[in-house]
Amino acid sequence: MAEDHCHTEAVATIVMAAGRGSRMRGFSGNKTLLPLAPNGSPFEGRHPILLHLLASLPAGPKALVVHHGKEAVIAATRHLPLTYCEQPRLNGTGGAILAARGFIEALPCERVIITMGDVPFVRRETYAALVSRLAAHDLVVLGFEPADRKRYGVLEIEDGRVRRITEWKYWKDYAPARQAALTVCNSGIYATTRQALRHYLPILHSRPQIVHKEVDGRMTAIEEFFITDLVEYMVDDGRAVGFLVAPGESETMGIDDGQALERAQEIFRRLDAPPPG
Repeated sequence: MAEDHCHTEAVATIVMAAGRGSRMRGFSGNKTLLPLAPNGSPFEGRHPILLHLLASLPAGPKALVVHHGKEAVIAATRHLPLTYCEQPRLNGTGGAILAARGFIEALPCERVIITMGDVPFVRRETYAALVSRLAAHDLVVLGFEPADRKRYGVLEIEDGRVRRITEWKYWKDYAPARQAALTVCNSGIYATTRQALRHYLPILHSRPQIVHKEVDGRMTAIEEFFITDLVEYMVDDGRAVGFLVAPGESETMGIDDGQALERAQEIFRRLDAPPPG
C-alpha cells in the first residue's frame, strides 16, 4: 500500500528492483537483498542493500518495480508503505518505468525520483539537490566523475544542459579530444516530474528498441525500452535536461558483481563504525 498523504514538499520515488543480477556469480536471488553487513559469507548477513537505499530517500510515495525474486523482495519490505509494480518481463530500464505507469498516474505530488535498487549510498542531501534542479529543468540526471570511465554511459553537455546520454559502444569511437571532454558519467538515477512522465511514457512505449541477446543458447531479437531515450525526446522538444554531479564516486556505485559487493560492504563498515573516543 502506498503512503496515503503527499504534500507539496513530498517527492515520489520509483525504485527498479526487478533484475536478475547475472554478474553476481554464485548468487541466484535478487541482489538488492544482499547484505551490507556480511556474516561469514559476502552473501549472508544483515542490513540488505534495498533497505539501506529506502531509508535514504526523501519523504513521499514509493514504488518498487519487481520481477526476479519478487516474493523475497516483497517479504523483506512488507513492513514499509510501498506500492509494488510488477514488470511482466525484463525489457530494460524503460520497461521498468512503464510497469509503474499506474503508480505514476495516481500520484498526488509532482516531483519523481527514479533510482536503481543496487545503488545504496546516494545521500538524502544529494537526492534533495537533484530534485531542487527541477525548478529549472524537466529532467535532471545524477552524474559522477570516475577515475576510470570504464564502459559507463556519458553525459554530452552543452551550455550547462545535457544534450544526450551516449553509451560506451558509441563514444569509444569518438576522436580522443572529444572523448577527453566527456568527464561526467551517467549513474542511472534521475529526477523528473509526473507531468513529463505522463507525456513521454506513451511515446517511449511506442518506440521500442530491438536488442539482440542470447536466450537459451541462441541470439534472439527482443524489444526493450530505455530511460535514456527520454532525454532524447525532451531535448528534441526543446525541454531542459539538467544534471548534478555527485560529490564522490562511491556515492553512486552500483553493486553489480561480487567484487563491488565486497567494496560496498567495506564502505558500509566504515559508515556504520562508532565514532572514535
